[in-house]
Amino acid sequence: MTATERLVIIGGDAAGMSAASQARRMKSAGELEIVAFERGHFSSFSACGIPYWVSGDVAERDELIARSPEEHRERAIDLRMRTEVTEIDVPGGRVCSRDLASGAESWTGYDKLVIATGARPVRPALPGIDAPGVHGVQTLDDGQALLDTLTRTEGRRAVVVGAGYIGVEMAEALLKRGYEVTVVDRGEQPMSTLDPDMGRLVREAMSGMGITTVSGTAVTKILMGDDGRVRAVATDDAEYPADVVVLGIGVEPETGLARAAGLPLGRHGGLLTDLAMRVRGHDNIWAGGDCVEVLDLVSGRERHIALGTHANKHGQIIGANAGGGYGSFPGVVGTAVSKVCELEIARTGLREKDARAVGLQYVTATIESTSRAGYFPGAAPMTVKMLAERRTGRLLGVQIVGREGAGKRVDIAAVALTARMTVEQMTTLDLGYAPPFSPVWDPVLVAARKATTAVRKAGI
Repeated sequence: MTATERLVIIGGDAAGMSAASQARRMKSAGELEIVAFERGHFSSFSACGIPYWVSGDVAERDELIARSPEEHRERAIDLRMRTEVTEIDVPGGRVCSRDLASGAESWTGYDKLVIATGARPVRPALPGIDAPGVHGVQTLDDGQALLDTLTRTEGRRAVVVGAGYIGVEMAEALLKRGYEVTVVDRGEQPMSTLDPDMGRLVREAMSGMGITTVSGTAVTKILMGDDGRVRAVATDDAEYPADVVVLGIGVEPETGLARAAGLPLGRHGGLLTDLAMRVRGHDNIWAGGDCVEVLDLVSGRERHIALGTHANKHGQIIGANAGGGYGSFPGVVGTAVSKVCELEIARTGLREKDARAVGLQYVTATIESTSRAGYFPGAAPMTVKMLAERRTGRLLGVQIVGREGAGKRVDIAAVALTARMTVEQMTTLDLGYAPPFSPVWDPVLVAARKATTAVRKAGI
């Protein structure tokens, strides 16, 4: 009889539990024992949905949970909650874990290991950063703590530190809850994942919604009142009153365990893997989700992108490989979409500074259009910016800022980037048309036509 192998998984969210579920589909409990460790209170939850839970768009916390620990256990996955892995012994093929309730520690051996430790929020070492009323929003526990503060707090002034995806989404959530919202960000414009000219459109729209945006300014300290709670956010030259502060500065790969174990990390601090999501140099260790770096198919360099879409794909591929099958993850093009109130914000591929960083010569084209035929009720404005390689015309990136119907158009560009299409090839794409959905020339194709002209002029 073949001996049962043991698969150990560190992390019980998207990548980790997708890997566990896929591996279980591949092999029965008699063939493969699966043990997963999760230090939090919840498994398989949507961190991306937390702002919408806070805003009230999602009514209940449990709506964000895809599968409970009990459901995983029913599928013969030994998921151990509130248990933190404290050490990986690679030569010994084992991990040390600590039960957070009792403090008891134990070692668990593995034949195969999956590292899915996710990412940690950037929390700068500022005076007052740990004051009551200052919140991050990475886990469901974080979301509940913020909601509890919003319920107890009598004041209605909120400051969001950081104007990336989480920052603008939390600004919307707080605005919907009736707060006076100020966003303080060190970037030139909000949404640093966009070029500054497109970020400026986001800032103007946020201002029109009643959100105050302070750009190009770093927070230096959190000020507290006599009761010890937060009362303001300070910069070098101003103070912004706050009854609640939300940190939306971004995340970093959670790879302290991997670093201590001597596993290979990239320049962004994420684990490095091959196409099968196997940690480089280790045949029986895989990694996926927010703790890894992945290949950017446009620039050819590794980058860190913390998105649930990638984490779930990584998990599927890891589970297939760990379960005896095969799968590969070729890379990403960097597609992301977000919203703040009625404004939709999307991007894929490279920004101008990304193209310069890898030595690409490029042209740009920016157009204004509408989401539907201009005469059709509900047609909303949209701005599309496109980058193309100067000599070849290869599409390099697209950014879109607009109202309803704008954001998901970025998927057209994502497919074109993956296929390494030129902007001229894009102009002939057979996209769906009817007045309720698009002008005769879709805005993405209008931008592709303008970019094609720019490429031709640059070659003269």
